[in-house]
Amino acid sequence: MRLKLILGDQLNHQHSWFKRTSSDEVFVMMEIRQETDYVLHHAQKIIAIFAAMRDFAWRLHEAGHQVHYLTIDDAANRQSLPANLDYLLAHYQATEFAWQAPDEWRLDQQLSGYAAGLPIPARMDDTEHFYTTRDEAAQLFAGREQWLMEHFYRRMRSTHGVLMSGAGKPAGGQWNYDHDNREAWHGIPWEPADLRVMHDHSVLWQTIQASGAKSFGEPNAANFGWPLNHEEALQQLEQFIATALPHFGRYQDAMSIKAWRLFHSLLSFAMNVKLLSPRTVVERVEAAWRSGAAPLESAEGYIRQILGWREYVRGIYWQRMPGYEQLNAFGHQTPLPWWFWDGNTRMRCLATAIGQSLQHAHSHHINRLMVIGNFALLAGLSPQALHQWYLGIYIDAFEWVELPNTLGMSQFADGGLLATKPYVSSAAYIDRMSDYCKGCHYDKKARLGERACPFNALYWDFFDRNRHQLASNQRLGMVYQQLQRMDKDALAAVRAHAADLRSRVEEL
Repeated sequence: MRLKLILGDQLNHQHSWFKRTSSDEVFVMMEIRQETDYVLHHAQKIIAIFAAMRDFAWRLHEAGHQVHYLTIDDAANRQSLPANLDYLLAHYQATEFAWQAPDEWRLDQQLSGYAAGLPIPARMDDTEHFYTTRDEAAQLFAGREQWLMEHFYRRMRSTHGVLMSGAGKPAGGQWNYDHDNREAWHGIPWEPADLRVMHDHSVLWQTIQASGAKSFGEPNAANFGWPLNHEEALQQLEQFIATALPHFGRYQDAMSIKAWRLFHSLLSFAMNVKLLSPRTVVERVEAAWRSGAAPLESAEGYIRQILGWREYVRGIYWQRMPGYEQLNAFGHQTPLPWWFWDGNTRMRCLATAIGQSLQHAHSHHINRLMVIGNFALLAGLSPQALHQWYLGIYIDAFEWVELPNTLGMSQFADGGLLATKPYVSSAAYIDRMSDYCKGCHYDKKARLGERACPFNALYWDFFDRNRHQLASNQRLGMVYQQLQRMDKDALAAVRAHAADLRSRVEEL
């Protein structure tokens, strides 16, 4: 009897494991406190993963496979991966054990260590999901001090023939249309209607609560809109292509208090638990462009996030783990202020971005990077604490993709291994790309004073405090030229005001 383990983010119905049914193999899946408790998770994230797992198990059973599913409230559930595997291997008198490669380092270590101690043959199979292997990016950049995503992305486009016009040339003559995709949104065209399939998971939510698993955020259990199987994810992909992709490129960096999703696809959860193949998504988006249903700028911008960035950060993760999670280039140690957990801050941009996150378990990448992450870096918040918060609050956050984005891209805590410069701004950028500053308690134009927007003084103070690490960065030359021209008394006032702000982030 072969025992085959399926983790909660390995719901790939196209996997070769499922091509045939066999009376001498059983698939095991488990809802365990080990996974609900290793970080404090958003309620919707726990509900979505458990509900998708249950749907997947049911479909395997309907297809004729043997499935042993341990629910969170099963009396036989030991609530940890090794303890449950001990029980199941003995229960089935298994003679072989197999598992698919975990995407998170901690689970990879746990399962490889567990398998090494078994008296029966054990093997790890690929998840058959990603374009690249774990070490493919590291092989591409072997011997180079600096990795560049753009180089990786162009290689991926060429290798897989995506958005190419022939003779190795990119479609439209350009590899990257990022400069064409930075418009603010003012409500026209209006964001697409939320056409997602809604579910009632009130009973499941009651079971999760009864198990003792802790969470935060709005569960929305009775009106739950995240896709839970391949068909729903595919339907959501088609709706995105038809209604939002044509506008995605122009407004992908826009933010608004009026529209939490704007023209984003909301497919990252489905892809990250493998309900939806990245190849399917990329192929459909490219086909939409080729048929004239979407402009090239939108198709390229969206595909770059999947074929480029998603695969690239996975390569960073596996090349740098373990140890990457402890990096803290600026030595920032300030705990997260309490309003990270309820959104009650007078800074309207942060109240909106965090509030949307708490309500939906999701916020798009500019809110994550240029509002929440921006403030955290400028204010000197602990990158490790922020990493734990991001990992818990976002429904699509799994460590392989979240950790490099948080510590590397957002917090520059790796000292520039991932990003070529810190992604920070004053209030001017946030005002240009959103409607957040309108009606805010703080004055977006003021640098000093009780009502001055905290981003302004914190921005200049951040670069001033970190001259020794950042002044030689060529991409920051203009920033340091402006600092050099700043009056000494004015700079001293900025330093004092920023120090005061950093000392009382709870009150902002």
